[in-house]
Amino acid sequence: MTMTFINLPVRDLTTAAEFYRALGFTSDQADVDGDTLALTISDSTRLMLHLRSGFEEYTGVAATDTQTSREVIIGLSVQSREQVDELVDQAAVAGGESLGPGTANGPMYMRGFRDLDGHQWSFLHLAG
Repeated sequence: MTMTFINLPVRDLTTAAEFYRALGFTSDQADVDGDTLALTISDSTRLMLHLRSGFEEYTGVAATDTQTSREVIIGLSVQSREQVDELVDQAAVAGGESLGPGTANGPMYMRGFRDLDGHQWSFLHLAG
């Protein structure tokens, strides 16, 4: 089985972990200990949160300034259009930024948001 690991720099591990837990991501770590925290998105996908300084040390370059540019948009599929809207609404309640109403393109329905550190995400549902 192939595993996917999404690695992101964050300003504060505790608040970032709280944000993602509000979206239903889980972790075996009850408390933040160190510079990295792993969260489970699904059986095959993990979100690795790193303090910005540790991320930059690991990559050897400065992390992208999410206020002025985007390096990636992370998209996650869900089971229904309703779940797309519920999750983006939860992200906004948890302090993220909704990027507006959902859009439909053929069988795909998608809606985006930015997390507490400005990383852009979208939840999408593919009908059929």
